[in-house]
Amino acid sequence: MLRRSLPAGDRLASKLAKGSRLTANTQAIARAMDDIASQGSAADAAAMGARVGISVRVTNRIEDVEAIWRSLSAAGLESPGQSYDFIRLWVTDRQIPVSAQHYVVGEVDGVPVALLPLHLKRVHGVRLYTWFPGPHAGCYAPLTDVRRLQELGTSGRSALWRSMIGALKGADLVYLRSMPDRIGEAEGLFDELGKALEVETLYRARFSSWEHCDREQRSRSRRKHDRQQGDRLAALGEVGFDVVCDLAEAHAVLDTMFAQRSARFRAQGIRDIFVCDNITSFYHAALDPNSGVDVRLHVLRLEGQIVAARYNIVVGDRMFCLISSMSDCSLIQSGSPGKQCLLRVVQSVFDEGMSVFDMGAGFTDEKRHWCNEQVPLRQHYVPLTPLGHLVMLGHSHFQRLRAWAKANASVKSALRAAHQLYERIRGKSRSDQL
Repeated sequence: MLRRSLPAGDRLASKLAKGSRLTANTQAIARAMDDIASQGSAADAAAMGARVGISVRVTNRIEDVEAIWRSLSAAGLESPGQSYDFIRLWVTDRQIPVSAQHYVVGEVDGVPVALLPLHLKRVHGVRLYTWFPGPHAGCYAPLTDVRRLQELGTSGRSALWRSMIGALKGADLVYLRSMPDRIGEAEGLFDELGKALEVETLYRARFSSWEHCDREQRSRSRRKHDRQQGDRLAALGEVGFDVVCDLAEAHAVLDTMFAQRSARFRAQGIRDIFVCDNITSFYHAALDPNSGVDVRLHVLRLEGQIVAARYNIVVGDRMFCLISSMSDCSLIQSGSPGKQCLLRVVQSVFDEGMSVFDMGAGFTDEKRHWCNEQVPLRQHYVPLTPLGHLVMLGHSHFQRLRAWAKANASVKSALRAAHQLYERIRGKSRSDQL
């Protein structure tokens, strides 16, 4: 695929170079075309990989790579998005065709060193390979044997990634979102995997015990503030907190959680990705004891009614929060049920012996209060065709603009107001049509 597209890319780059009035964008496109030529073809990557003992296998069946996947997972995972059981349940629940599933195994001297689980899909007319769950996990990364990957060195890793990507066919772009810049203490393992853009941060609380966390993260004034909020909530009625274990009750709690999330999305003028994309069934399916996914559903109740909840997944000695919700009742919010729920969750997490509580990407006050570890996240792009290069340029510019807007309070507020106005106008237009 790549080799066939090169001549057209070269001709376009040549024509652009001859122009006397090249704009900054067309110059960038011309440089992108040169990049394709300098990277060589998939055959070149395979030949180079063979010289250093690299071989690649691709299968469309997740069961074919289960043993390799679980072996590479044994040292620990950065996210549920790397979990075999999580992804197996995802592709089953979402009914992703086998032909759209691609599991790429990279080996060095016959030993599996890396695995890329990728979804081939079409987005706005662009064919791309990407992670299966999209924005529904905090971060992603290839499954790797970290020690062997480190031993390969820069040139060896470059050959490995190029060989693995070179085995992928029928797309314009490989888009690997939200990848950490390090795995444990190992840094730079993915530096050679395409072009990287750092735009997000992952927030984690890492402590040896609740006492350690409480001592490091809560000042005297913070404890007083939490206690005052707790007193205000308790003044409204009996407060209870628990981990829901009964399956029927868990499904009912999840329905309430999604209803609370929907109300919050409407109030903020944000698209409800859980309902609009029909994702709710996946989270219900993960509750099943046979799903292989260890779900912990923490619930805060006031007079028996759910006022805040958190949907967490445990992988090894780490807990990952995927969804949180709270009541939108203004009277109840005076007692900060979301923060009171989180306080109890954090205490239970480290009391149970967890080493890490992962609260996901994106800055919030809650993460500032509890998280002592920040991990830069990168978007990785590997264009496979000239169209893929154009999409990479456009999307990376959009990501930079989005990160700037999110960091600017006034711009963020203006954009949110504009979006809410748009949603109201669209809603009125739909009602008029009815």
